[in-house]
Amino acid sequence: MPDFSIETLGRCSIDSPLRLSVARGNAEPVFVEDDQYICYEIEAKPGPRSPVGRENLLELAGPRRHIYFSTAHVHAGIVTCGGLCPGLNDVIRSIVRSLWHLYGVRRISGIRYGYKGLIPEYGLDVVPLNPDVVDDIHKIGGTMLGTSRGGGTRTSEIVDTIEQLNLNMLFTIGGDGTQKGALAIAEEIERRGLKIAVVGIPKTIDNDIEFVEKTFGFDTAVVKASEAVAAAHMEAHSQRNGVGLVKLMGRDSGFIAVHTVLAVHEANFVLIPEVPFDLEGPGGLLELLEQRLSRRGHAVIVVAEGAGQYFFQNETTYDASGNRKLGDIGLLLKDRIEHWFQERNIEINLKYIDPSYMIRSAIAEPIDSMYCERLGNNAVHAAMAGKTKLIIGLVNNTFVHIPIRTATMGRKKVDPEGSLWRDAIEATQQPAMMVNPR
Repeated sequence: MPDFSIETLGRCSIDSPLRLSVARGNAEPVFVEDDQYICYEIEAKPGPRSPVGRENLLELAGPRRHIYFSTAHVHAGIVTCGGLCPGLNDVIRSIVRSLWHLYGVRRISGIRYGYKGLIPEYGLDVVPLNPDVVDDIHKIGGTMLGTSRGGGTRTSEIVDTIEQLNLNMLFTIGGDGTQKGALAIAEEIERRGLKIAVVGIPKTIDNDIEFVEKTFGFDTAVVKASEAVAAAHMEAHSQRNGVGLVKLMGRDSGFIAVHTVLAVHEANFVLIPEVPFDLEGPGGLLELLEQRLSRRGHAVIVVAEGAGQYFFQNETTYDASGNRKLGDIGLLLKDRIEHWFQERNIEINLKYIDPSYMIRSAIAEPIDSMYCERLGNNAVHAAMAGKTKLIIGLVNNTFVHIPIRTATMGRKKVDPEGSLWRDAIEATQQPAMMVNPR
């Protein structure tokens, strides 16, 4: 069982300035107490049950009655790292407005171009932030602060800059690599005896952060990916032996591809990193595709970018974020499909679509924008209460605090034996396994 214990900077002795609501006729604000938790595991069977320890419970996110930081003394920093994702500006906006309007914080700095903005050699000045600056940024895609990959391993230099800026809280918006960097920064801060809260908002369009129900940008990605698959289906359906091939994001996890085929109902094959497949042979994709065209005259294939990487024999290399560089499975499939049917003298009309960068840079859909607003609010509440080394996550439809160390232990993946994959198989009508007998 993972350890969900949350670290704090010290005792909270300052009365919160929040006045949130009037409940049941009195003026008592609605606060979350530090002894309010939820269970991560919600499945249960009748019978004796072992006691659940504190370390196995998730602490509820939200405003505390007493806070750690004096609002007049707070200088908060916000940084966005890694690839683009719908909702980045929405999260920035939420953090700034929560700090300013709820807590009266007046010193908020945006760190430019990821962790590199905290490394002196890049010569990047911070951006002063206030509600006037951020009020309309949710109407555009990308991130107003800029982003970059890498730099997060230069921990000592980063903490030097944090000290020089006199920051006492840092909000890190990014994925697995960003949050691992945030944990290293927080540990260096602790070694130096500094009282600086580090709170992460997990950003990965692939929805692969462990223990987190959903990361922001994912719903928008499925909406935009669905549009691409619908277009591929229209192209395929309008041609003799038409084939629509769509490559979507999903380095290690196929959540976008699977959710998209469930949303669109027009894909006939979905290929994801978690489920191996063969290309040739009686149980392989190409033979099954030929049968599909013979039977129905058109087909749509959705593939996640990390699927089928065993078809590439290149030496493993890594990008600046530490991610393994992938072979282009979309182009490989396109070439192999065309070659297969040319050899058999069967005319096909193949249309290949890769909408990845259009999706990443899109404006967040309303459902994502709302989610980003709540993530940002809860991140501010956590930092003001002196909580650190955590990310804000949605678990069992509840906002909670998750230790960064626990959240970055592994990657969340589609379970090939689970209900989500079972439903995808039902939607596409493809075989559960497209592999030949070994």
